[in-house]
Amino acid sequence: MKVKLENLSKRWGKVVGADHINLDINDGEFVAFLGPSGCGKTTTLLMVAGIYKPTEGNIWFDNQVVNYMTPKDRNIGMVFQSYALYPHMNVFQNISYPLKLKKVPKNDMRERAQRVADMMGIGHLMDRRPAQLSGGQQQRVALGRALVKEPQLLLFDEPLSNLDARLRLSMRGEIKRLVIELGITAIYVTHDQVEAMTMADRIAVMKEGKLQAYDPPDELYDQPRTLFVAGFVGNPPMNFLEVEVSRKNGDYHAHREKFDAIVPTEQGEKTAGKGNVIMGIRPEDITISDEGVGGEIYVVEPLGRDDLVTVQIGEAIVHVLADPVLGLKMGQNVTLDFSTHKVQFFDPQTEKSLLWAE
Repeated sequence: MKVKLENLSKRWGKVVGADHINLDINDGEFVAFLGPSGCGKTTTLLMVAGIYKPTEGNIWFDNQVVNYMTPKDRNIGMVFQSYALYPHMNVFQNISYPLKLKKVPKNDMRERAQRVADMMGIGHLMDRRPAQLSGGQQQRVALGRALVKEPQLLLFDEPLSNLDARLRLSMRGEIKRLVIELGITAIYVTHDQVEAMTMADRIAVMKEGKLQAYDPPDELYDQPRTLFVAGFVGNPPMNFLEVEVSRKNGDYHAHREKFDAIVPTEQGEKTAGKGNVIMGIRPEDITISDEGVGGEIYVVEPLGRDDLVTVQIGEAIVHVLADPVLGLKMGQNVTLDFSTHKVQFFDPQTEKSLLWAE
């Protein structure tokens, strides 16, 4: 099923939940709505589900506007953050409940419920009640209940938030594999950018009800359109420095107090002469080196595979990922080499990219 959101808005008086959202979702595509709490991602999802009615705009399923169609008539499956399982029912009864409401014959109902349960790896737990299941098993029951209806659209509202880190990792892979195998169009709401980056074909980044970007994960990461997207996508987050770019002796320099780095001509031509601009660079694109910009280590945070090193350069703070074998210590002076072909530049007033904004 193709889904199209056309100038979709939701308001409660002066409170804006979603503000003129426009995006297209292709048949069989896995799309994530990503953003901080209160950004409008769940509000938008609930309008797609039919739980909220739009204040203005249209929701299209294929070639049909479904604004006033009830949720039960939209042929959707939905998985919530709270699993919303019926505690007095066993696994079979929970999974098959949507079929019971549709008055599907008992034999057909049992066959379909068992098939979905086997697919979810919980076929041997059909007689257990939710209280007898682990968090991961309960999540699989909720997913099975959504799938047993054979929906054309699957909606996920932060379904993994209640699971521990290890289980989240495995369920992430299971959901992605399942959606691809079944060829179902899916919308996945999350505030966790790792979930969005690893699972989705395209990501809609939202802030304060507005759509900030709608791109594949690699484009969001490498070509962020706004300052917000650059800072929100990526872990550890991107570093930001206020610099001025000017041309000296044929090279373009980004400079500020105690900082001077040569940037590639392409970036320099787009940013020179614009006064103060915001330069962004990710921690993995800075290395401890023999040549570059000098600074003092403020703190070292071991992450296992890497150390997250905070370095002070004049008044600026920069985060760097470094190899633990370097044995870096707080207060130590270091030299940083910036991979300037990876830098981003943003207008401090509009917060739009000076490199990628349309």
